[in-house]
Formats: sequence, C-alpha cells, structure tokens
Amino acid sequence: MSNLVRSELLKIRTTSTWWWLAIGAFLSIALAFPFNAWVAHETLNGGGEQFGLTGDVASAPAQAASIYTSGQYLGLMFVMLIGILMVTNEFFHQTATTTFLTTPRRTTVIVSKLIAASLLGFAFWLVTTLIDLGAGAAFLSLNDHGTLLGEWEVQRALLLNLLAYAIWTVLGVGIGTLITNQLGAVITASVLYLIGTQVVGLLFFLLASWLDNVAVLKWQVIWPAAASTIMITPGENEMYPAWWVGALVLAGYALVSGIIGVLITRRRDIS
Repeated sequence: MSNLVRSELLKIRTTSTWWWLAIGAFLSIALAFPFNAWVAHETLNGGGEQFGLTGDVASAPAQAASIYTSGQYLGLMFVMLIGILMVTNEFFHQTATTTFLTTPRRTTVIVSKLIAASLLGFAFWLVTTLIDLGAGAAFLSLNDHGTLLGEWEVQRALLLNLLAYAIWTVLGVGIGTLITNQLGAVITASVLYLIGTQVVGLLFFLLASWLDNVAVLKWQVIWPAAASTIMITPGENEMYPAWWVGALVLAGYALVSGIIGVLITRRRDIS
C-alpha cells in the first residue's frame, strides 16, 4: 500500500497541473483575506449588522476563525480537482490498463488514491493555513485583539478546515470514478461547485422568503460546499445550524463517495 501511495504522489508531482492549482489556491487567499479582514474590522467595531453578523458569529473568536481560514472556498475546489485528476489521468493518458494489471486488486488501487489525495489535501491546508496564520495574527495584533489562537473556537475551525480539505480530495476521487472523461469531470465538478452553490443558496433564500421562515436557510447545509463553510463557523444563528451538522454532512458525502468509487471501479471494464 505504501508503494502505491508513493506512486500516486509521484504521478501528481511529475505534472505541472498541481503547480497551477497551488497558484490558484494562493490567489484565492490573496482575494479572500483582505475581504475577511475588512469584515472582521467592521464587525469588531460594532458594524456587524450591516453584514448580517450578530451573536456568536460576530464575536472576536468567530471573526478570527474566518480570517485564519481565508481562501477555503476556492481552495477546496482546487483540491477536489486534484482528486479528480488522480483518477481521470489514468484514462486520459491510457495508463489505467497498465495500473490495474500491475495491481489487479482494484480496491487497493482506489484506496491508495484516496490516501494520496488526503495527503495532498493536508499539504494544501498546511501551506494555506500558515499563510493565513502569519497575516491574520499580524492583522489582529495590530488592531489590539491579540492573535486569539488560544481560543478553542479558532482552534476548532482550523482543525475542521483540515478535515474539509481532506474530504474534498476524497470527493474529487469519487467524482473521477463516476466521470472518467477528464474534461467532462473537471467542468462538471467546477460548475456544480461554483454555480451550483450559488443556485442552491438562492433557492433556499427564496423558499425561506416564501414560507416566511428564516430557519429554512439552515437546510442549505445538505449542499457539500455550504456544509464546508458551516463547519468552520463558530456558534449558531438563525441562518446556520451548528458546526457539527456541517461536519457530519461532509463526512457522509466522503464516505458515500469513497464506497461508490470502489464499487464502480471494481466492476468497470478497463480494457
């Protein structure tokens, strides 16, 4: 198994794709961090209501958690694409037959891809988090709030963000087994992630307005991208359920995706 995992990591390292995705993750931080810092500054100075932030989500630890996880939204999409490419590259470069002839136990191959994908997710989380920690600690300290890294809400958000990165790479592997055409898988997953998330949010907003019940918005947690955001948001308000609900939903998606990926690959004709 360890040799298979190393081979999967080698396949990714020897292509330029992961460099482009890493650059994309860095740019997502460059875009998200200034915005999150500005929102935190306004919120901690009493202007949270203009952003709809009240109660627990307007507290200093909650805003620090938001700053320290800047770039998560697009970062998760990029690690999902890595997971997709780990599978679809086999079919795009026509190496799937060789791979499964070398290791006939297909379940072992998929599990090795899942492990390798999770390790890459951890690497992306580590680098992006270190950048956020450095810039965030400086920003919060300069604004007389301290780093707030000793707060459990902040620590929990960082750990759950790690879980989100690992899970989304697993989801990527699952999508790659469902759609083996590389271009089709990448476009479908990206559209569902970027546009689908906005559509789902809009639908729940319209439904909440129609029913005149803000609590309906909590159900958007069933969408994996929304669950990722909710799980790193400390506290609970009328628009979001508790963080652990998002964590359970996302873990469920990962479990189902992994099982389906293994079952499909075991039955697929690779020749």
